[in-house]
Amino acid sequence: MKSQKHNEGELEEIVVKIEKEVADSLRTMSKNSKLSVDEIVVIALKRFRASHADYMGDAPEFE
Repeated sequence: MKSQKHNEGELEEIVVKIEKEVADSLRTMSKNSKLSVDEIVVIALKRFRASHADYMGDAPEFE
């Protein structure tokens, strides 16, 4: 996974408020993994999006 490229192409900045504990964890993960906080957040959001197609309106409907 570390060889994959994330957060390339056109980028857009967003501002979010998150719990301090989560922010602290992100900084720790960044330091230990040598990945930027931005990269970790993008990877996490991509995984979340892949698991929740229903939030995107793309989930298959079963009859």
